[in-house]
Amino acid sequence: MGNSLGSAGLMLVNSLINIYLFILMLRFLLQASQADYYNPLSQSVVKITQPVVGLFQGFLGPVAGRFDLATLAAAFVLKVLSMVGIFMVIGVGLPPIAGLLIGGVAALANAILKIYFFALIVMIILSWVAPNASHPGALLVMQLVEPIMAPVRKVIPPLGMIDLSPIVVFIAINLIDGLVVGALVRAAGISGALVGL
Repeated sequence: MGNSLGSAGLMLVNSLINIYLFILMLRFLLQASQADYYNPLSQSVVKITQPVVGLFQGFLGPVAGRFDLATLAAAFVLKVLSMVGIFMVIGVGLPPIAGLLIGGVAALANAILKIYFFALIVMIILSWVAPNASHPGALLVMQLVEPIMAPVRKVIPPLGMIDLSPIVVFIAINLIDGLVVGALVRAAGISGALVGL
């Protein structure tokens, strides 16, 4: 009984860390896509993540250009430390450092792909039910996905009222997730559940 409670507790902690990692990567992607910083939802994401990101801004400096290295470093270190902590709690030997580092990269890549996956679903639903929505959440989703949609739309322009570009992006996300992230998890030698898959 105690063992199952302990493993349930570890799963809960791992899930909470993965949710926070998701929010950190959302902050990273919002900065990379140059989404509206003053959007109320952007501000909420910054407030939630600033306590951890602030620790890294001291030596990595403020955001330079589109890529927020402090947020990326914070997410990576948090995930690697959480994996080390879980391995220590369950009492099995730590995997090689290379495995932990690869697992951290896989977790970040997985979080980015999940964000784009869900954002695309929201974008498609909004395009059907509220194509001209001015809600802060709707605007943020559009700003988030536009950098990955624009290059695809140049290659595959809309066919009248039908835009096929989201289908192409969904296929690309699934391929990257299955091939790249899957290969990273296998190379790390760490359970996919621990990485966040």
